Amino acid sequence: MWTSKILPSIFLGFTALLIAAVAWLIAIENVTSKDPRLAASVVGSIACLAIAANIHPKFRSVAFSLWVMTLVASAMFRPEVFLKWGEFEQKRLILPLIQVIMFGMGATLCVADFTRVLKMPWAIGIGILLQFSVMPLTGAGLAMAFGFPPEVAAGVVLIGSCPGGVASNVMTYLSRGNVALSVTMTACSTLVSPILTPAAMTLLAGQYIEVDFLNMMLTILKMIIAPIVLGLVANKMLTHFSLLGRKTEQTLSLIAMISICYIIAIITAHSRDKLMTVGFLLIFAAVTHNTIGYLLGYWCARLCRLDETTRRTVAIEVGLQNGGMASGLAMNVLKSSDAALASAIFGPWMNISGSVLASWWRRRPITGPDRLHTGNGE
Repeated sequence: MWTSKILPSIFLGFTALLIAAVAWLIAIENVTSKDPRLAASVVGSIACLAIAANIHPKFRSVAFSLWVMTLVASAMFRPEVFLKWGEFEQKRLILPLIQVIMFGMGATLCVADFTRVLKMPWAIGIGILLQFSVMPLTGAGLAMAFGFPPEVAAGVVLIGSCPGGVASNVMTYLSRGNVALSVTMTACSTLVSPILTPAAMTLLAGQYIEVDFLNMMLTILKMIIAPIVLGLVANKMLTHFSLLGRKTEQTLSLIAMISICYIIAIITAHSRDKLMTVGFLLIFAAVTHNTIGYLLGYWCARLCRLDETTRRTVAIEVGLQNGGMASGLAMNVLKSSDAALASAIFGPWMNISGSVLASWWRRRPITGPDRLHTGNGE
């Protein structure tokens, strides 16, 4: 009986990914084509897959990545659409859009998410240590191994030097990990990022591009920390007036996803030609970087004798970076759309791989004492 339920879903998912892959290859190979029908058919096919994935509960987690592919394909065919509105350069929207995303993140947090570190210092310390050591060093190693152009290489280091992304909290929930720990790790790694991210970039990416430590630190405070603090205040006020509910959180999440898609489209439009030459290597680098994060996160947590729920949480938290932050820093501090390419490629892949890993772990329930620590209410 289980085959009658699972096999159709597997077939549907495989078919959707196959169509998306073919459409993606057509987009890469024919971006210089002036035929509007080709652009419409490629972009339209990926958009239809995104709509279908959003409708089907089993594939809803990959719908966001398909929407990103839709916007990227659009930017590849018609980059001028995402460059200027009259005399207004659309890249100037990146900073405020990221601030909106971070405000939404802050609005879903509360003070307890930060003070919880006092109850779980060992696990959180291990997670943050791995986040700002394994991932920047891995990024630097991959940049050197693949021989990327200097600004692209700096972008690979940058995405590895950023704190955990908000998506890690959702993936942790789906994987039966410790959601409370995940939220606290994301919050704490974000709080220390104004110091650790510029430090990692100065040490590991200074050979590729000029890194202004102070400017990067101030930009992170303005772009990330300040909106999160405002979001925390908004959370307190909304909670006080009983206005913070499921619908509010869903609205903030939708705004964040739309903002990220548009940011990636702007970056793609500005570095279209460069993406055509290094795109496939960047995809391979993204897969390698992400996989190393998951593996070292899990096994280092295991070596430290953390329980299974915490291992899963640390693995996901280390493996998933804040791509929006990397994009903003690349465009506003490094002043390079080429440096932002890595975050544009790594971001969608992290969502896909995180969804797959979370689904795999979810089918392997945790039994015994570990089950008490999941924080999922299950």
